[in-house]
Amino acid sequence: MNDDQLLRYARHIMLPDIDIEGQEKLLAARVLIVGLGGLGSPVALYLAASGVGSLTLADFDLVDLSNLQRQIIHTTSSIGEPKTVSAKRQLHEVNPDIEIRLVQQRMSLATLEDEVALADIVVDCTDNFEVRFAINDACLRQQTTLVSGAAVRLEGQLMVVDAVSKDMPCYRCLYQSASEGALNCSETGIAAPVVGAIGTLQALETLKLIVGIGESLAGYLLTFDARYMDWRKLKLPQNPDCEACTNFRGNRTESEV
Repeated sequence: MNDDQLLRYARHIMLPDIDIEGQEKLLAARVLIVGLGGLGSPVALYLAASGVGSLTLADFDLVDLSNLQRQIIHTTSSIGEPKTVSAKRQLHEVNPDIEIRLVQQRMSLATLEDEVALADIVVDCTDNFEVRFAINDACLRQQTTLVSGAAVRLEGQLMVVDAVSKDMPCYRCLYQSASEGALNCSETGIAAPVVGAIGTLQALETLKLIVGIGESLAGYLLTFDARYMDWRKLKLPQNPDCEACTNFRGNRTESEV
């Protein structure tokens, strides 16, 4: 690290859990963020500020006025722009030294697979269950750790998928089909700080995983109810009948992509 980086990341380096070695791991890390909305905004901002060296931002949507209530990476002047372009501009204002790649189109399964393969960690910030399942399956095939968050109304949840360990649960162990959890903010609403809280914790889990701090949420589900400020950490067992765990863990073939 040069002198400017030592100063920029000084508060990290002061922490025994991170220190210079941990900050260098962050600078060398590659993270794929899928979705640059309410969850993706704080994820991207905190990972950029923390010095994650390479971020790939994936989103095909444009900034809309209704996004600005919670998607804090975008501004009024960004309306009509691709979210990836808006986010990249803001992130480079925060930290001009990091590398940012953009995936602006709706990803095919093959493109998703390739992007997951390039990443050290994938952060799922989407609000579509079919997309979440596809990300989960790609991470299992590529043995790439997944940090998954979700929020709707006044509730949120967070989990980490350890794609390497054979006995750890995946996202499909929690939801076997999209109909089990099909609520989204466009239909039911969302309190702005709720996505901020969950997205910030997604960024924190990602940082911990990169540096190797403490224990991750792998094997657990963290839930949040803002009405009562109630946090619960629930043990999440692997579903023995989960098709994704059975078929996709470390079993990538060209026909599956």
